[in-house]
Amino acid sequence: MEATVRWTGPSGMSFLAETGSGHAVLMDGAPEGGGHNRAPRPMEMVLLGTGGCTAYDVVLILRKGKQDVRACDVTLKAERAETEPKVFTKIHFHFTVRGRQLKPTMVERAIKLSHEKYCSASIMLEKTAVMTHSFEIIDDLTDELVSVDQT
Repeated sequence: MEATVRWTGPSGMSFLAETGSGHAVLMDGAPEGGGHNRAPRPMEMVLLGTGGCTAYDVVLILRKGKQDVRACDVTLKAERAETEPKVFTKIHFHFTVRGRQLKPTMVERAIKLSHEKYCSASIMLEKTAVMTHSFEIIDDLTDELVSVDQT
């Protein structure tokens, strides 16, 4: 895996990141740090990547388990250390999984497998951050909330 990050110049604190797979993402700093607030901060990108990693796993695991999953959102709320290095100290993942007749035990299992075995990003961040998880299931047929659980 490769990536290149280039500072866009002396007028601010923006960086253009290019992935080895050919995609580009802009990052920017806060105004108090010389940025212009035109793009996500680098640490926000770390959090976004972690959310993408675990959501990917959850959908894949549910599909392999023959679950009729139609949507999966994960909201991450994180706290960082107050002093340098300002690592993440707490991260809460809340999954909203939508589908038809999804089994709560299967959703819970998918989240657990992601965080204990498959999601490299959350497993790395777990070295500094306390991780908590919750989920809810919305049935596509009835539009009803089926389950809310903490894991």
